[in-house]
Amino acid sequence: MPELPEVETIRSDLKSSILNKKIQKIEILDDKVIGKDSKKGYFSLKGLKITAIERQGKLLAFLLSNNKYLLTHLKMTGQLVLKDNKDIIAGGHSFSAKDKSAAIGSSLPNKHTRFVIYFSNKKALFFNDIRRFGYVSLVNEKEWLEIKSKYGPEPLKKEFTLSKLESIFKNRKAPIKATLLNQKLISGLGNIYVDEALFLAQVDPRRETKSLSKKELERLYKAIVKVIKEAIKYRGTTFSDYVDSKGKAGNFSNRLKVFGKQGDKCAKCDSVIKKIKVAGRGTHICENCQN
Repeated sequence: MPELPEVETIRSDLKSSILNKKIQKIEILDDKVIGKDSKKGYFSLKGLKITAIERQGKLLAFLLSNNKYLLTHLKMTGQLVLKDNKDIIAGGHSFSAKDKSAAIGSSLPNKHTRFVIYFSNKKALFFNDIRRFGYVSLVNEKEWLEIKSKYGPEPLKKEFTLSKLESIFKNRKAPIKATLLNQKLISGLGNIYVDEALFLAQVDPRRETKSLSKKELERLYKAIVKVIKEAIKYRGTTFSDYVDSKGKAGNFSNRLKVFGKQGDKCAKCDSVIKKIKVAGRGTHICENCQN
């Protein structure tokens, strides 16, 4: 699943390609992608422009010139694929070499395309999703603000402070990993960067959330900020053929310390990185460094 750094990279890059371009046509190729929304509302977007692209955690929001918002969530296997006459570039879920041709393919739309926006500059934005968990939704400003209010503070934003993290962790019995993945508590953190932050902070993901000392909380807060900053700087994490919306591969993967490193020696000691399950998620840990 694409996480905050990957979605932020997509948001930033798409701005230079589709902002203030007229929407010529909307195609809905799979009704499931819009849920209970009326198709009529999407077809009425013809002639409007996308004036801004916002993000809350892993959720993208395209502000339209009629002050409505087109929301997209890529979930497990979604990709946004931007195409013009010459190039096909993509951002979102990372595919294996085997899956890439099936998901993006040599022609668009294809059998995995669920939703398409065609623009006046001859570009088209395709929402592809193999497993069909992702969605598109059309909401007004009030609804968008209500959706945003359900998310916790996001790393790198001013509301994400050490004191806020302390208040989130106070009296919470769930494993630390589960707390960090809970989008209602902290917005935008996913499996990759939680594992990396916990390793950097030298904290075992299985511990009760409330068990962290003040010193450990400070280390974890700094680790979360550092990991997310660096991941955005290096345009996200590449697994196999993942590319962002300018066709560039994310290159944070060679900076990963534990995620996907099971069986390898720890970068800090001679212990072997293990993969265990915490809160139902595959979790990477050095049991010697993290306690």
